[in-house]
Amino acid sequence: MWTHYEPVHAVTYFHPRARAAYEAAGLRGYWRGYFAGRAAPLGPTGPAPVIAACYSFAPHMVTRALPAVWQLATPDQALRSRLTGAVQALAELTYELPERHLAEAAELLEAAADSLGTGTDGLGTAGRVLGAANAALPRGEYPLARLWQAATTLREHRGDGHVAALVAADLDPVETLAWRVAVDMPPANLLGRGWSEQEWSQARERLADRGWLDADGKPTEHGRAKFQAVEDATDLAATRPWRALGAERTERLRELLDPIARAAHTVIPPDSPIGLPPLQS
Repeated sequence: MWTHYEPVHAVTYFHPRARAAYEAAGLRGYWRGYFAGRAAPLGPTGPAPVIAACYSFAPHMVTRALPAVWQLATPDQALRSRLTGAVQALAELTYELPERHLAEAAELLEAAADSLGTGTDGLGTAGRVLGAANAALPRGEYPLARLWQAATTLREHRGDGHVAALVAADLDPVETLAWRVAVDMPPANLLGRGWSEQEWSQARERLADRGWLDADGKPTEHGRAKFQAVEDATDLAATRPWRALGAERTERLRELLDPIARAAHTVIPPDSPIGLPPLQS
């Protein structure tokens, strides 16, 4: 399900209309819009909670944007901009789909997200800071707004669980990125996270000391098994919405999301740091 709802959310990072909406609010420069958009559900926060929640970014990447962006746009303005841009992007990508298709997809995806609670009374968002903050936002008025917000709540909920699994495995942010590069991701995809070459090198050394990488920097079977446990814990922690929705409605939602996700993939670079795999035929 992640491979089907994550692309719906991800248009906010890659579609020109999404970036233009941030710029119209005064948030010029990619990272201003990025950090303002992700942090806005938390209110006019400083960098520390965002460094913790976003996890993989070097702290200076966040402090360069926060709290200065709130002098350019308030959190409410940032929220309106991110939703406006995402909806405009999705409208351009899904114009051939019938309204009833989008409305049904939004209804089912909202039902999955609603099973987590509102963020103020929901057990499903306990320990999920970004998931809870997004779950507490007002529901959109139109199907694409509802669809995008539900996808965003679910992806942040899942991301919070993934961070918890990484912390439990004692993998720090730069070690996590160094592991991904060793396994399956070109280094250039993750250089934008802001870590120095020395920090990358030290992270690789720590992974080698723990037996995750061999002398040539290649993943060991021990490392693969340990990280698979992280992935399994992430998946387990993300199952609540789908248990609540039930197998039949979850499969129906997957079918409805499939053409939307495929359209979204056309604007998501294959080398993006999200690491989205291609959808199966």
